[in-house]
Amino acid sequence: MGLFAIPYPAMDPVALRLGPLAVKWYGLAYMAGLLLGWFYIKRLLRQDRLWPGERRPFAPEKADDLLLFMTLGVLIGGRLGNVFFYEPGYYLHNPLEIPAVWKGGMAFHGGLIGSIIAIVLFARRVGADAWSALDLCAAATPMGLFFGRVANFTNAELWGRPSDVPWAMVFPGAGPMPRHPSQLYEALFEGLVLFAVLWWLTHSRLALRRPGVVAGSFLIGYGVARSFCELFREPDFLVGPLSAGILYSLPMVLAGIWTIRAAGRRVPASADVQRSG
Repeated sequence: MGLFAIPYPAMDPVALRLGPLAVKWYGLAYMAGLLLGWFYIKRLLRQDRLWPGERRPFAPEKADDLLLFMTLGVLIGGRLGNVFFYEPGYYLHNPLEIPAVWKGGMAFHGGLIGSIIAIVLFARRVGADAWSALDLCAAATPMGLFFGRVANFTNAELWGRPSDVPWAMVFPGAGPMPRHPSQLYEALFEGLVLFAVLWWLTHSRLALRRPGVVAGSFLIGYGVARSFCELFREPDFLVGPLSAGILYSLPMVLAGIWTIRAAGRRVPASADVQRSG
């Protein structure tokens, strides 16, 4: 243990106990991210100047249905992503553990795929432009990422690589070596910094007027932020010199570049937009 290592502030993973019911910080983090994202999307929809011709893709009231679609997409996609991307061997031998999301084990890249499918299905249901719906959700997603990474920290999971930096911590279950609190790095870059960049795009550059720009920027921003933070995070596994997080993030960056380039040739379909009022 390093002489100046900071002791990990061990916290009870259970935030609230109501008789036999235990409410965990992890669940509260997901709830906070989804609810704040829902509120932010409704706020964006009410700001006429952000949309081309002051036309929004769907009424703010329909964001209530979007919340349901997003919740299912995040939970199902995130869980299946963890099953197939990170621990296929374990779940192959323990298939009954797959639905046990309350025990932890969610993968962002799986949640992203599940969310995209859910958003497209929602857009088709309400007759909205799918790219604009994706832009809205992309703008709000860093909120959930922030709370999710803080929850990783409180659960003492997904810790960083061994380090001698002054703020290194000794995490329970990670051995005696001080480590980077990489969960907090991810909360900063994937959450706060990425949200600020996307807010600048939506409010200063009016990027929502060009469907796909915000979604593409999110893919690039997250891919870069995650890859940077992976340099400090203990890798789940390596493929050559690349950690799993970097390996799964590189396609996101390429997809984001393609999405932004395609957005330059895309305009909102007149049948899919609604006049404010």
